Amino acid sequence: MTDASLPGADRAAFIAAARSHDTARFAHITERYRRELQVHCYRMLANYEDAQDMTQETFLRAWNKRETFKGHAALRTWLYRIATNACLDFLEKRNDRTPVPAELPDAGSEVRYLQPYPDRMLPEDPQEAVVARETIELAFIVAVQHLPPRQRAVFILRDVLGWPASKAADALELTVASVTSALQRARVTMREQLSDRRLDWRSPATHELSNDERGVVKSYIDAHERNDLDGLMALLRDDLRFAMLPDTLIVTAEDAVDGWVSGGLFQRGRDDWRCVATTVNRMPAAVLYLRAPDDTEYRLFNIAVLHIVDGKIAELTGFDATDKPWLSLPATL
Repeated sequence: MTDASLPGADRAAFIAAARSHDTARFAHITERYRRELQVHCYRMLANYEDAQDMTQETFLRAWNKRETFKGHAALRTWLYRIATNACLDFLEKRNDRTPVPAELPDAGSEVRYLQPYPDRMLPEDPQEAVVARETIELAFIVAVQHLPPRQRAVFILRDVLGWPASKAADALELTVASVTSALQRARVTMREQLSDRRLDWRSPATHELSNDERGVVKSYIDAHERNDLDGLMALLRDDLRFAMLPDTLIVTAEDAVDGWVSGGLFQRGRDDWRCVATTVNRMPAAVLYLRAPDDTEYRLFNIAVLHIVDGKIAELTGFDATDKPWLSLPATL
């Protein structure tokens, strides 16, 4: 991600707004960074709602600390420093924001507070490192949560955003040696968590879904709407990893389908589906709506995020969306 300073006129305007207590002008200048700061907070916290809150907290802190911006560093750098420390303060107060052991043996751990991130809220510039698909996908976000908070901050600033060690050290009030050591430990953990994934976060990254992914999503939706369990089963890898947050983790396709059926899905009264294709975390997803027999509308039920490998669904992460005004999705169809 580029970190160029504001053009002279804009920088001067920002400093003038800060000194004159012009809240409207201050907000106008800082607002351009909202989306990328929100993604940064999301990487730190893995929770879309928390990221929104911490982004707002960042702007409040920026206003309260406006006199400390002297123009020596880029405004973006200054705001990222504030956002990072806001997230660290949040994590220090919350003991429920760490992965917990999975219910199944040898299944690792779960991030039960994980939420999807809607692609429409990503920054619009596809060249920014902040929107690189490899660093926003759910697997990456989950892996980062296994790092202690300060290691997490170092890793994101250094390996995702490309900050030099000296700048990261200044932002976190650490020594360069401490930052270097933390980064080395973080990289070891990330290699363990993402052993089968690409680990070069700063080389050219993909953004768009492949035709293969689009085709699988279409087939997944078609099978759902037809209550075609055999069709669904054919789309799943045998070693599927299925998670229905915040509770369920299943690691085979057969067990996943059996669990859906035993839970009443695809049975009379819970078999009238309408689905909409979307993308979250730069991943293909299906928004599932279910109509009860006595209802006239299809109601938001679930968001299914798919990781597709060689034309098969290797990971399916479901998010319960019942009775939630989530991600600005329509509540009914």
